[in-house]
Amino acid sequence: MNAMAASTETLLNEEQASRIVVLLVDDQAMVAEGIRRMLVDEEMEFHYCSDPKAAIQTAQDIGATTILQDLVMPNVDGLTLVRFYRNHPVTRNIPVIVLSSKDDPKIKSDAFNNGATDYLVKLPDKVELVARIQAHSRSFMAQLERDAAFVELHNMQKQLEEANTQLQQRNAELDRLSTMDGLTGIANRRHFDEVLAREWYRAGRGKIKLSLIMIDIDFFKLYNDNYGHQGGDDCLKQVSAALQKAMCRSGDLVARYGGEEFAVILPNTPEEGVMGIAEKLCARIRELKIKHEFSKVSDIVTISVGVATMVAAPGRAAELLIAAADHALYEAKEEGRNQVCQAAAHS
Repeated sequence: MNAMAASTETLLNEEQASRIVVLLVDDQAMVAEGIRRMLVDEEMEFHYCSDPKAAIQTAQDIGATTILQDLVMPNVDGLTLVRFYRNHPVTRNIPVIVLSSKDDPKIKSDAFNNGATDYLVKLPDKVELVARIQAHSRSFMAQLERDAAFVELHNMQKQLEEANTQLQQRNAELDRLSTMDGLTGIANRRHFDEVLAREWYRAGRGKIKLSLIMIDIDFFKLYNDNYGHQGGDDCLKQVSAALQKAMCRSGDLVARYGGEEFAVILPNTPEEGVMGIAEKLCARIRELKIKHEFSKVSDIVTISVGVATMVAAPGRAAELLIAAADHALYEAKEEGRNQVCQAAAHS
């Protein structure tokens, strides 16, 4: 917060906003009494301070809107005090009217150069003194009100920005959650469809190969029936985590396709590359050593895998790639499961 805002926060409140508060800093009680009498019938609050060391604190305590500063005081120069006012955050913007016994152009110039707002020869004419105090105080209070409004507006804007940021974060989180499978935490079928469509289009533009792996947990129904739904859920979580961990590229996507089926999208991956990845996935699942006493191919959980690779081209739909990979998966099951089958190459 800048000095003006700090001054606003310190000095401006509902009670002070509409009243003129005058602080006279002068070592002569007679001068103070004379000025007090000039202002007694005006709608002003008058305060007197004879100790220059207490001027700043007094100005803050009373909420001064104008300071009348004697130019000559014992042990301290009035212009030094003016500079001190201007360098302190509490009084930096409060109007300061210098009171001097001399109408000297050089002294006037020095006063203004040191930060004085106005200059009067004491004791000034009552009408002139009142008019100048009113003008400077009202200008100061108007500035305080503008600053307070600016601070309030800034705070409102900040709150709005924070609210918008939170909303964006919540929306981003909702978007993220909408793409995730609730059980396994990997991509869901909806996200799989979106990514496959996008990658198919991109592959078509570049005439590059796109590979797809379809995966099915062997005899999962028997696993679920014998180990219970909780056991089945735990199995799905372990398998999906292992599949996800096996991916090396950020552009590859592992998704839960449905039930105990999973799918892996591998952009720009040729046939030999995708076969190596598929074999690695089979090995990773076997390495989990999830007990499956009811499997007909092994005493641990295994997977069957179908692989397909195509060059996307105009007139072809991504469903062709899914069908090819799905057919390869069917062959892997027919040939005994716990293995990888690859669809015939498509140019």
